[in-house]
Amino acid sequence: MTELPGYDDLPLAADGTRCGWGVFGEHDSAGLINLLTPERVRAGLAAARTGHVFSLNAPLDFFDPPLFRRAAVRQDVRQVRGGLILDETWHDLNPQSSSQWDSLGHVAARPGHFYNGATLNEVLHAGRDTVDNWARRGIVGRGVLADLERTAAAAGRPYSPGTNHAFSVPDLAAAIEAARTPVGTGDILVVRTGFLAWYAGLTRAGREEVQDNAALRACGLEHTEAMARFLWDLHVSAVVTDCPALEVWPMDYERPFGCLHTVLIGQLGLAIGELWALDELAADCATDGVCEFLVTSAPVNMPGGIGSTANALAIK
Repeated sequence: MTELPGYDDLPLAADGTRCGWGVFGEHDSAGLINLLTPERVRAGLAAARTGHVFSLNAPLDFFDPPLFRRAAVRQDVRQVRGGLILDETWHDLNPQSSSQWDSLGHVAARPGHFYNGATLNEVLHAGRDTVDNWARRGIVGRGVLADLERTAAAAGRPYSPGTNHAFSVPDLAAAIEAARTPVGTGDILVVRTGFLAWYAGLTRAGREEVQDNAALRACGLEHTEAMARFLWDLHVSAVVTDCPALEVWPMDYERPFGCLHTVLIGQLGLAIGELWALDELAADCATDGVCEFLVTSAPVNMPGGIGSTANALAIK
């Protein structure tokens, strides 16, 4: 299915939010990634004109220590046959500790109720909403860059990515308009905030401080139904960004839409990528004025996986 209802035409869930369950069938576990049809893949291929390739993956150890007190990966290299062969083991790899995807099983709409009605038991033991549902098909499509940092600077409204600066719907709409590239059904919206460059400038003490949820402050999309409506009505397959949570951090679990993840992932089935390395791509887009490109991503095919490293490229 590639024709979606508008946000306000979706049925209401038990908590009063709009719900996209059943749009792709009662047994679906891929969500809006279903919009990446062969036609949309071909549109992505057509956006690759120069052959310039940009890795969108920060190093696995870039966040040191990892945010949200996630485990830090350790590498153990073993010499075999007197050093003729090298083998390795990675320990404590949290696939969401650097550039990553949230699976649809990462956050529930409400406790025990995940995207498309999956139960906790089905996510944990039956493969509902887990990342392998994307891994088996791959993620390939047309990407469009919305550079919030450059758009804000051009408008004379700079901000620090390391604060709880919330981007409004008009802010995001302005960044999309500045790209001079219409966002179409099934596109992958790539949202740059400048967070990775800000983080790279921190001292060791600063990095240790922001690893804690309570101390972290990060820019992101505002916590409003208007933002949920805007993203759904764009009819994109995914939204990826360079900030920690896509939405502004910290979240507010005590008010409606205070945690957009429960709505975007749990209710609407939107694929969310976070902490992607977007600076090199964005600089090239600013230079040549071309903000569309092919995006490829191969989520790790881990049965029952809750997230994945991004393994993503942009090709212009």
